[in-house]
Amino acid sequence: MRTLDDILAISVGRKGSVEAIFDGFTPAKSRAELQATPDDRWLAAMTRAIFNAGFNWKVVDAMWPGFETAFKGFEPGPCSMMDDVWFDALITNTDIVRHGPKIRAVQENAVFVRAEAEAHGSFGAFIGNWPVEDFAGLLAHLKTNGTRLGGTTGQYFLRFMGVDGYILSRDVVARLIAEGVIDKPPTSKGAMKAVQAAFADWHQTSGRSLKEISRILATSTG
Repeated sequence: MRTLDDILAISVGRKGSVEAIFDGFTPAKSRAELQATPDDRWLAAMTRAIFNAGFNWKVVDAMWPGFETAFKGFEPGPCSMMDDVWFDALITNTDIVRHGPKIRAVQENAVFVRAEAEAHGSFGAFIGNWPVEDFAGLLAHLKTNGTRLGGTTGQYFLRFMGVDGYILSRDVVARLIAEGVIDKPPTSKGAMKAVQAAFADWHQTSGRSLKEISRILATSTG
């Protein structure tokens, strides 16, 4: 496995400069910023990532004001107690994407958000206090305890909210394969453990955030 500096040199060779690699890059939020984020914004971001999955993001973006209204601002309390009348109304609401299982996921994730908030004080505290050294563990937790938050959906959700982490895009996976970290896209616990170990090593030896590392790996191949 190459050092991150070696991989960065490959990226610079492809993109022309470090500045080009990080063009438009936004740093991850601090722990305090994550902790201060209201629970409804976490549920809203989960919902947006879920509806974006396998769909045209621009359509979801254009309809988002309708989503905010239809789901009553994504307050976890009311959403967690969605009854059949509300659900049936949402299924026929042309202001949102009418996808039954994804609409139901809002209710189930509201229950998840409330449970973590009750255990940790807020959902933001739960996320903000999760150790960066175990980002793979956080992804696994979202997949197991949330609804439709596995794979890159959970990764994009966290990225959208400013959490320091990686997205296992095709280009990032290609670099991880090239470095011998994995031999195919990671789907098993063992493969994710190997991915986490590689990112942790690059993080410790370079001092760069997981998000920066993810960008460097992605631009070294794609």
